[in-house]
Amino acid sequence: MTRSPATPLPPPGERRRLRETGALTRAQLAERIGVRPEAVRAWESGRSTPRGRRREAYAKLLAGLAEPAGGTTDAGTRASGSGRQSREGRPAPHGRQKVEGTAVMTVCPDKPGGGGRGRGTVAPEPSAFMQAPPPSSARAFTAAEASLGLTPAEAFDALHSFCAPALVRQAYLLTGRRDLARESVERAFQLAWDRWPEVARDPDPAGWVRAAAHEWALSPWHRYRRRYRQPEPPPPDDDDRALLDALLHLPPPYRRTLLLYDGVGLGLPETAAETEASTRATAGRLLHARESVTARLPELSDPGELHQRLAELAATGRLRSADPPAVRGGSERRARFWTRAAIAFTVALIGTTALTLRTAPTRYEPPVPPGATVRGVPPRVAPGPLSEDQRELRARLREELPRGPERLTPQAR
Repeated sequence: MTRSPATPLPPPGERRRLRETGALTRAQLAERIGVRPEAVRAWESGRSTPRGRRREAYAKLLAGLAEPAGGTTDAGTRASGSGRQSREGRPAPHGRQKVEGTAVMTVCPDKPGGGGRGRGTVAPEPSAFMQAPPPSSARAFTAAEASLGLTPAEAFDALHSFCAPALVRQAYLLTGRRDLARESVERAFQLAWDRWPEVARDPDPAGWVRAAAHEWALSPWHRYRRRYRQPEPPPPDDDDRALLDALLHLPPPYRRTLLLYDGVGLGLPETAAETEASTRATAGRLLHARESVTARLPELSDPGELHQRLAELAATGRLRSADPPAVRGGSERRARFWTRAAIAFTVALIGTTALTLRTAPTRYEPPVPPGATVRGVPPRVAPGPLSEDQRELRARLREELPRGPERLTPQAR
């Protein structure tokens, strides 16, 4: 029996609080109700309100989350059953149900060997680009990781173990280079470890790292690096080679939009937010990218087929990411290097300033004016040879000098 559409619902902020209290992600809640995670996001933000059977299932689930722990399981089971009933007649949109969980988490068992369910212990859902690890190694993190007994290193390792393999394949589709794909993911996780308090509190840590990896992979400065000037060997299969060539001929923003929407499975608003564009511009980029790919490969006009081919192309690379301890060690070494470089630069600046103060003059010294040319002064000349008259005069003076000149004798009167 279906309730009236006027079934009361908590305020949007309370809906999100109840979901987080029950350790449910938007993808989990959406799966129980039979909708997409974007619809749950809209309900929690107040942009829209569920109706009909979905409203009833949503209200039951929230009521069950608001009950004490003893009644939570039954309410969740009832809501899950309602969600299954509502999904029986609802077809999956071009296979996207398989890829919605790229950056979401699902509740999984607590630590290895421990019983029960940790409310804050989460692990990612599988997708075509991202395979879920076993529950024992699928532990991730929450904002309250310390209270859950997870150290920052353990939480980072869990995030890396789950997200890194898929991110390497995504970066390969963006760049067509295996080494650059591995480097992009490693640099993204190093940046995440440097800013771990910020990343751990982010509502979507996997999306944070994904955005950093994509931005590094699509950086235009790589074209000036010697190791990336020559193209890498293409995939051996002709179809994969044609698809990769079609992707690389797209402008980087269009390529990234196509990957996020048709490959990873993000919604249009989430894709627009991650690519830092408006929803209208993102829709235009997506349509243009699909048209360009379809012009080269007409058989990929179906978005579901395009998604499947992207997943197959990403899997042909056989890419492996670095180990989490190696990534953390590289991040710490980089941080130490830049810290020491900053200290050395500061010391050099202080020494230069002290030397300048030591050697600088302590009083005003007027500048010496530049020399000026004085006109009318005859030039200085060196003595030249004597003439004949000058030589006779010199000889006469030399003869008279010993005897002296004639003197006048005074006479008396």
